[in-house]
Amino acid sequence: MRALVAMVAMGALAVQAEEFRSVLTPGAVAYDAPSDKARRIFIYQTTYPVELVVSIEGWRKVRDAEGALTWVQEERLSAERYAIVLMAKAVARASADDAAVVVFEAQKGVSLKVLETTPGWIKAQHADGSVGFLRSSQVWGR
Repeated sequence: MRALVAMVAMGALAVQAEEFRSVLTPGAVAYDAPSDKARRIFIYQTTYPVELVVSIEGWRKVRDAEGALTWVQEERLSAERYAIVLMAKAVARASADDAAVVVFEAQKGVSLKVLETTPGWIKAQHADGSVGFLRSSQVWGR
């Protein structure tokens, strides 16, 4: 534990604003410390969004949609943005307007590619190619 504290004090860069990444490679292992010798907690799937918390030489401490804090190798993450649906069903509309026509619906746990964000909304692409606007409260990882 002391070694971890020393590493943080000497070389860690705390992420100051909400900054998200997505898992780049299939089967990115989540560890309980910044070392491939640390205990493996679980595996993230490709495109799963994570929030950056701390950066240490090749490792990123991340928070996932369920609030779990884990360590992932930096090379396993991408700057490409994805969001995950939080609700039982999220509704995507043709424009950032609650009265706009529904373009697609996505079930809880579905990962959507984030194309842009505006206050209260994200423009996202479903894996089937459909593009629409979702209320930001319907997703995590924006």
